[in-house]
Amino acid sequence: MSINIEKVHSKNKTMTESFVQGASESLFSIYNLPYGVFQRKDEKNPRIGTAIGNYVLDLAVLEKAGLLISNSNQSLFDRDSLNFFASQGQETWSIIRNRIQSLLSIDNHELQDNAELLAKALVPQADINMLLPFKIEGFSDFYASEHHATNVGKLFRGKENALLPNWKFLPVGYNGRASTVFLSGTQIPRPKGQIKLKDQDAPIFDFSNKLDFELEIGMFIGVGNPDGRRIDVNKATSHIFGLVLLNDWSARDIQAFEYQPLGPFLSKSFATSISSWVVPLEALKDSMTPLPKQFPECVEYLQQASPMQPNIKLRVEIQPKDSNIRTTICETNCTELYWSMEQMLAHHTVNHCIMKPGDLLGSGTISGPNKENWGSLLEITFNGTEPIKLVDGQERTFLQDGDTVIITGYCEMNHSKIGFGSLEGTVSRERHD
Repeated sequence: MSINIEKVHSKNKTMTESFVQGASESLFSIYNLPYGVFQRKDEKNPRIGTAIGNYVLDLAVLEKAGLLISNSNQSLFDRDSLNFFASQGQETWSIIRNRIQSLLSIDNHELQDNAELLAKALVPQADINMLLPFKIEGFSDFYASEHHATNVGKLFRGKENALLPNWKFLPVGYNGRASTVFLSGTQIPRPKGQIKLKDQDAPIFDFSNKLDFELEIGMFIGVGNPDGRRIDVNKATSHIFGLVLLNDWSARDIQAFEYQPLGPFLSKSFATSISSWVVPLEALKDSMTPLPKQFPECVEYLQQASPMQPNIKLRVEIQPKDSNIRTTICETNCTELYWSMEQMLAHHTVNHCIMKPGDLLGSGTISGPNKENWGSLLEITFNGTEPIKLVDGQERTFLQDGDTVIITGYCEMNHSKIGFGSLEGTVSRERHD
């Protein structure tokens, strides 16, 4: 491989020089180092790696060579999921991260001067296939954006009753289906279900005509609470391994008929998509931004001195079938959430609910104050009553077959960008009888 020496800058210092070509300009710089599970296209054995520039650093190879050492007597990285590594805790995560940064530094010659090892360990991303990063046992989705909850409330209950009475006292959520969490790039089947039309007394069974995306952030649990003890809101950060982009696909017409009194069921359980790379929470610490003051004051177990959220800029685009033209539908920010990640986790366990490594929590749709910041078509088109026009002239109220939804996100800090990659899904009917 060709070598290009590059400086990577930090807010407080010049960190070091990177020998990986294109890394400093990439969303996968030495400051990021997200984790993922991959297979080389010429091999079947999955293993764990980290993204650096346009390459993947094979951590299983480095571990076998003795360059990555932990207190565990088991392999951390020669595995088909991140579950075991994530379960080792914050101290191990930090030690491994610092060691990887050191190995990628020009000041450290252990890797860069070992041509044989470098050829094995540094793999072009074009030569790999990504797999789900975790074996996900549980998935819960929250409803943590006030703008989104207000917009939806106005549509269905009117301006005076937009927020339900409990919304500002607890992070509202529901348990979803871990079995239908899919990796970016997986085709999304248009679901069928019972739909109640306005002019009919009984529902019909048909394909959803109001298929929607939901722009979210997902957080993966690293260390759980196997004894069922409540996770303290002020210690919850140590349980959160990292973040992904998340799209909780929704069939709004199926949802409208089924959700009372117990909430969404079939309208959500058919598909949830996540991005391939898990960005460590430690990589985002310099982007943490205080959330607006929460009022009224929440119950004691949810109280944080300063609730924070990473400053992640988010974008949603739609690309129609047989078109190479994308239309930006939404641009918003993770800081638009009302409830913090720690509050969501603390609330989830306050009743002694057991969380396990690899459990996934979704933030719920993230919407900002203006129409261009709304994170679902339900809001943007006012439940299909006001179509939007795409760049190529087509109109949309909800998603059509062949539409691809593309979600991207990044933090901008310390003269560098930390990205999540792309989360993509294309609507299809091919999996149905």
